Amino acid sequence: MSDEAICTANGSYELRPGVPAIETYRRLRGATGLGAKSVEGAAIGLPNTWFGVLVEHGGETVGMGRIIGDGGCHFQIVDMCVLPEHQGRGLGKRIMAALTAELERRAPDGSYVSLIADGEARRLYAQYGFAETAPVSVGMARLFRKP
Repeated sequence: MSDEAICTANGSYELRPGVPAIETYRRLRGATGLGAKSVEGAAIGLPNTWFGVLVEHGGETVGMGRIIGDGGCHFQIVDMCVLPEHQGRGLGKRIMAALTAELERRAPDGSYVSLIADGEARRLYAQYGFAETAPVSVGMARLFRKP
């Protein structure tokens, strides 16, 4: 994927492959309701990104999405977010299109790609071929906390 200019009625955006810096990552997650991860967790996790996309506007990163996984059998789309003041301009669709295109290009046949859809985001993800798994299977999660 090469850098892609996105022009909207409200300004110009650039979509490019990449992984945010730790503080940018934490800022985006916090500002979009995903919850800021610890500096330690981000420092360990971000370099393990299989593929990532950033959206920039006026020199600031305003959106992101990442794919993590083992690179062969299992992948997960995570950290999909766009700052609230930049939402409604199709940026989430551009991020998903770039992530999906990279999976189609590089992921082996039969790879399992999952994600967690919060609220109405399921409508966006459905546009890219993702389907709810319930009742056959349901997502489960546990947030680990140190005592």
